[in-house]
Amino acid sequence: MEAKFEELIEGFITGNIGISEDFLSVSLAAALQHNLRGLNKDSSMLQAGIGNTIIRDGQQKMRSDKTSWLHDDSKNAAEMEFMDTIRQFMGHLNRTCYTGLNACEFHYALYEEGTFYKRHKDQLRNDDNRKFSMISYLNEDWKESDGGQLLIYQQESMQSISPDNQKAVFFQSDVLEHEVAIAKRSRMSVTGWLKRV
Repeated sequence: MEAKFEELIEGFITGNIGISEDFLSVSLAAALQHNLRGLNKDSSMLQAGIGNTIIRDGQQKMRSDKTSWLHDDSKNAAEMEFMDTIRQFMGHLNRTCYTGLNACEFHYALYEEGTFYKRHKDQLRNDDNRKFSMISYLNEDWKESDGGQLLIYQQESMQSISPDNQKAVFFQSDVLEHEVAIAKRSRMSVTGWLKRV
């Protein structure tokens, strides 16, 4: 995994956005996708909100995806493997980039047909613990016409990133504004934040 960690870091250093096309193995991506579909079938994916328990906008119109949080005590093999990989990446960042990361939080995210997330930053107004955002995609055979691209804004430019299966994207939570374009088919990911608390 170290080469993939370095790929993310190099992209971040050179262009503020780290991308690894095959961060997840085929088998891990398939297992996480299976989990997400099962949660949605069981009505365990909940409508996403804006903010946290202290400041929360229940009437928000910024986003229309559904989410389900991964838990530290999960006994699901795929979730355990995923979180172990994330912790390895955090350790690598701390050793090589002195980031001081010591926590993380991740959730499954499902954008059904016609859903979106408008332009925003990931850091909360009343909590600056989120240092880096990280998204791992679970979408096989994604086409440009399927929409759902991650659009990241830097100064006068905009980068469009396709949510292809196995791909991971990594960037600073409080710096880059981004949005999810309207999805034309179900768009799945595991999304979260590397934190310093």
